[in-house]
Amino acid sequence: MTESVSAARRGPRSVVVTGAAVLSALGRGVRPLLAAALDGAPAFAPVRRFDVTGRRVDRAATHPGAPVLVDELHRAVGEACDEAGLSTARRADCPLHLAVHGDPELARVPVAQRPAHGADAFAAAVARRAGLSGASRAYTSACVASSTAVADAAAAVAHGQADRIVVAAGYLVEADQFAVFDAGRALARDGRIRPFSSGRTGLLLGDGVVAVVVEAASAARARRARPLAVLAGWGRAGDAYHVCKPRPDGAGLARAVVDALHRGGVGPERVGYVNAHGSGTPISDTAEAAALHRALGDHASRVPVSSTKSVHGQALEAGALLELVVTIAALRAGRLPVNAGYLGPDESCPLNLVLDRAVDTGSDHALSLTSAFGGANTALLVGTP
Repeated sequence: MTESVSAARRGPRSVVVTGAAVLSALGRGVRPLLAAALDGAPAFAPVRRFDVTGRRVDRAATHPGAPVLVDELHRAVGEACDEAGLSTARRADCPLHLAVHGDPELARVPVAQRPAHGADAFAAAVARRAGLSGASRAYTSACVASSTAVADAAAAVAHGQADRIVVAAGYLVEADQFAVFDAGRALARDGRIRPFSSGRTGLLLGDGVVAVVVEAASAARARRARPLAVLAGWGRAGDAYHVCKPRPDGAGLARAVVDALHRGGVGPERVGYVNAHGSGTPISDTAEAAALHRALGDHASRVPVSSTKSVHGQALEAGALLELVVTIAALRAGRLPVNAGYLGPDESCPLNLVLDRAVDTGSDHALSLTSAFGGANTALLVGTP
């Protein structure tokens, strides 16, 4: 690919991630989350946060206690900005892209007050409390919400529309969504997510509150900030195949992957790891395996693949950002997260799964993939700085 084509697709400025903060069932911070992912140690346990009596499944990956979403988002944004070394003045110039299911109070306030509790109002309130600029945007597009927010932020930074944008996302397992997934028989009956494995029976929900600072590499250099990763490429594609079933041949997700690689000027052979969507549902995993073979060709049978949902659970709108942070941390550590819960091969998922906690990597690029209901697909390509 020529430099002119790359710049046209990606924009003239390189994009980096300079700060990250996480709350998950494994604790606060990236370190405990990464340690569990590298060891393949899942966080699923009986739900204590609300009553699950009468449910088919009683397990999820939840942080202890009763965390409050707006408080945890404020903390995560602050910690990510601290790691990025952003002063109060620079924070005041930062827009916020926030991926959330919505304001948790919305369903329980009087009808007349609901406009003040919409997703946009919630995002604006989080931005004000965190000392960010008044420019905020809410993303509510299910599992691709936070990866779409990252892609929009990266595109804006790459094309010079902003020097930096804070991207945050939050989902805390709660009774309403738990009941919906349980009633829909989507939750794993045996209490484990087993991506791409024989005997997999579904997904499990998990907590995730995450924030990252997406910044122009030139802006980071100007204030001597050390990037955590390069956000080399991003791709999005919709196939609208079915309201909840993925397209069996994976064509939509494959287009997102190809677009991310094209935008990053990277060939399939440069990808050293894929953090797959890997929900643990029979149909979705098979479609994703097909997508990887469609997008990566012969390299799909060699590149190491795992789904960290097998450890931290499905965090819905926050899931893609949580997995991006794990992917970046794994690249920096030079080790690959384990595809936990594996029982045995499934011939419909012919992938090189990471099943050994000792696997190392010297690769400089990785993909983080996400799919959502309605046929939405995203791919984020990250590299070492």
